[in-house]
Amino acid sequence: MIFEYEFMIRALIGALITGLSAPALGTYLVQRRLALIGDGIGHIALTGVGLALLTGTAPVFVAVVVSAAGAVAVELVRERGKASGDIALALLFYGGISGGVFLVTLSADKTNANLMAYLFGSPLTTSRADLVVMAVLGALVLAVTLVLRPWLFAICHDEEYARVSGLPVRGLNLLLAVTTAVTVTVAMRAVGLLLVSALMVVPVATAQQLTRGFRTTMGAAMVIGFAAAGVGIWLAGTYDTAPGATIVLVAIAGFLAAAIGASVWRAVRRRAAPASPTSADEPHEVVLDTDAGRFPLR
Repeated sequence: MIFEYEFMIRALIGALITGLSAPALGTYLVQRRLALIGDGIGHIALTGVGLALLTGTAPVFVAVVVSAAGAVAVELVRERGKASGDIALALLFYGGISGGVFLVTLSADKTNANLMAYLFGSPLTTSRADLVVMAVLGALVLAVTLVLRPWLFAICHDEEYARVSGLPVRGLNLLLAVTTAVTVTVAMRAVGLLLVSALMVVPVATAQQLTRGFRTTMGAAMVIGFAAAGVGIWLAGTYDTAPGATIVLVAIAGFLAAAIGASVWRAVRRRAAPASPTSADEPHEVVLDTDAGRFPLR
């Protein structure tokens, strides 16, 4: 049994923390059509890792600070909404990964081992101290995404309406950006900086195939991410594969299964439903179904 070993148990716990917290934040990013923002912030976080290796400090804490600063810069650029925003973001993202590689080469350890561990994840080397940090940061992410769900949903669904309603839109946007940076740092050990965006987005996309409404989609995405992380670690330990990549592939397999199943179910329902032509002059009702639309705005 692979979970007889302590390092496998630590890897499993760390992956489960990531699998639970990343989709919770990713639900807002998908709603806001910023599905790939985690990938960009992951590039920025690599500069923090390189700076930590150069100065001999803790990579997680430095990565949190650097990626949070980068996330705030990204949000301010997005808020201005100018045509040059995409170019500014590209410069920030690619400058982040280039700066990380450059700083790693300047550090005492010039090998690629440390860099590859942060790029693609290395949950099997997770220490008890790493677990404590991941648990604390993961709890903060869950607290923000769950406690502030009505207000965060408001700015993601209709930012102008939220502003007119009196919500502190800029503060909530910056909080969401910083929370994204923290989530990236939490996932750094489990799936790596280059794959973190997949664990934010794929479970949410899978949940959207099966659920209706924001609240149920978020809950289902967290369950799917949690399961993908656990199964991925088990498969990686059993077949000696890369843990981060295995977790992401399990999540993608779940999405494909859900998409195919949903398509088959819709086809079966269409065939089973009796044909009932409607008259053009008959009154009909259009209902907007969202279970997260009822929230206090003040």
